Amino acid sequence: MAMFRSGKTAAIGIRKQKRADLVAEELKRLITQRNLKPGDRLPQEVKLQQTFAVSKSTIREALKSLEVQGLISVSTGPAGGGTIVEVPLDRTFQLMQNYLFFKDVGIADIYTVRRLLEPELAAGAVPHLTEEDLRALEHTIDLCDPASEAAAAPLDQRQEDLSFHDILAEANPNPMLRFCCELINEMLRQLVVFGNDTPSCEHEKFGAANVKFHKKIVAAARARDADKVRALMAAHMEDCTRHVTRMNGRVHGRLVLDSEMPRRGRLVREDDGD
Repeated sequence: MAMFRSGKTAAIGIRKQKRADLVAEELKRLITQRNLKPGDRLPQEVKLQQTFAVSKSTIREALKSLEVQGLISVSTGPAGGGTIVEVPLDRTFQLMQNYLFFKDVGIADIYTVRRLLEPELAAGAVPHLTEEDLRALEHTIDLCDPASEAAAAPLDQRQEDLSFHDILAEANPNPMLRFCCELINEMLRQLVVFGNDTPSCEHEKFGAANVKFHKKIVAAARARDADKVRALMAAHMEDCTRHVTRMNGRVHGRLVLDSEMPRRGRLVREDDGD
């Protein structure tokens, strides 16, 4: 099997039971050393077979391993092989939740982190928000505003509230901060539930408060006042914490299924059948 290290090729022996795993590891090194980007292709299967001196089935098993990890997409046919893809947030969220499933993570823990990160995320996004971004933010507000004819159902409104924060995250140039906030948003979508005893008026109060804050944040963002956006978002997160606590929101710890990955999650009631 060939090794891709420092531009040199060296043969090493492969234990039979580890062959596909070792090929997958070497492909990761190849991706790193060649600085391959999403859209770039790995060598075709035949070339990989020759390079690593292994069977077609071993190559396909190695490619499948990388595909499961979200690093490549695999196509079949004469020109088939692996294409580099950006690891999707949904897959990252699934792996993170598999880890957190065995931890005691509560709604208070999530909102403690939100209170720390969201104000900086929003402030950092301000200089980079386009007119299209601002209109998208306003659209989410419209869907949540009880006074709007376009207003969605209460639980759907909570999804639009999170979409508001996703738009800000996408505009922030800090990839680590963006990732953390998007991951938290996915956790809220997928895992937060409210009890059946939560009156609908509480959802309405929560929605109205969110609309009020979101309108102020957009107005400050349009004025390119990052400091005001930061302060408003900090107050917004404190207010959200109070509402969710009063509504008995909790984290419904569970393993997220592969079948759930293609669709966005949603906040659910206890009797929602999830």
